[in-house]
Amino acid sequence: MAIPRRYRRHLMWATLAFGFLFVNFFRNSTAVLSGDLAAVFDATGSELGLLHSSFFYIYAAAQLPSGLLVDRYGPRRVVSVGLVGMAVGVAGFAAADSLAVGFAARFLAGLSGASIYVAVLRFCANWYAPEEFATMTGFTIAAAGIGGVLATTPLALAAGAAGWRAVLYAAAAGVLLAGIAVGVFVRDRPADPADRPEGADSGTETDSMREVLAGARRVLGDLDTWLMGTALFLIFGLNFTVVGLWGVPYIVHLYDVPVSRAALAVLAANIGFALGSPAFGALSDRTGRRTEVIVGSCLAFVVAYGVVFVTVTPPLFVVALALFVGMGITGGASVAYTVAKERHAEDSGAATGTVNGMAYLGAAVFPAVLGAALDAYWTGRVVDGARAYSVAGYRVAFGIVVLGGVIATICAIALHVRVSRRDPQTPDPGATPTDD
Repeated sequence: MAIPRRYRRHLMWATLAFGFLFVNFFRNSTAVLSGDLAAVFDATGSELGLLHSSFFYIYAAAQLPSGLLVDRYGPRRVVSVGLVGMAVGVAGFAAADSLAVGFAARFLAGLSGASIYVAVLRFCANWYAPEEFATMTGFTIAAAGIGGVLATTPLALAAGAAGWRAVLYAAAAGVLLAGIAVGVFVRDRPADPADRPEGADSGTETDSMREVLAGARRVLGDLDTWLMGTALFLIFGLNFTVVGLWGVPYIVHLYDVPVSRAALAVLAANIGFALGSPAFGALSDRTGRRTEVIVGSCLAFVVAYGVVFVTVTPPLFVVALALFVGMGITGGASVAYTVAKERHAEDSGAATGTVNGMAYLGAAVFPAVLGAALDAYWTGRVVDGARAYSVAGYRVAFGIVVLGGVIATICAIALHVRVSRRDPQTPDPGATPTDD
């Protein structure tokens, strides 16, 4: 039975998003597995931070090249090859018996998975109208949020029952199947012009390499790119560091609870990530507000983590709420991808790849930064194979998080001012027209 045309694009998007789900699952898995990994690899806090970061360093560095590849070769080929390579990396990590092998395998997974998000956004630019783009970006990030949810309590329970290596082998098989499905089912752009929404990127063939490189120069020469990228560097980098690595040990050590219970707070964070992204995307598309959403999200980030910084050990439900809000507003900050796409419509792969690269550079840098800060406050105790840190150490760590949020807010305000001055006559879609 043939799939109706109006549903085909959604099913292709879902296939791509399924692959992207595994990216976030694997990159966040080190939080729940931190005790096992520290024991197996005999790792310090700094070493564990570097292991976690090994995915993000190459992931961040590969974003602009990935955007260029997607502009040149299209989403289908780039994603299918990337998912197959990522499956090899995840399986290699599951088999690792030393820190060096684990580092190399996680590095490979990060390199292979680097192109997937940018490719999904390029697919959305080809198959969806401009007023749908922020919403579809939000749903794409929500798929990552579901992967993050699976990397919390479900991963803790599965690892406890079957062992962490078996769980990662199963994940590698899922990634491989997703890669095959993308190669078979997904198409880069509508073959029939009637299937292309008004305003979507043209159905022309992929750009020449000369055109692609010229687009990259335009993107990198724009101050807006660096303001958006810096805000995402801080919001994404700090959020993913807290939720993806140090959140579980913080709760286990300071609240003296098992990993399975600590993972519930991180689960709340990833639920916020999954819910906030489509909600903020839809809000931005419905109201036409882009930079205002970004500014408000950065302010909410400062308030949420500021509560934990001031109190350090508030009631555990307050921590869960702070993480829920902190990760939830990532969806608001992610409206920057739509701003970048609209600012550089003909170079959307390069534009989204650049700002996404800066976002994940933060995710690569901050685990080691916070790990070094925490190592300075090591209590000398080892709990379940992992180092335990003091209240003062975690206050310093959360202080770094709050400071980063303040700087991100300043960048968001500067972006808003620049956009407003450049296009002061942009109408409010929610306003009622009036006669002079």
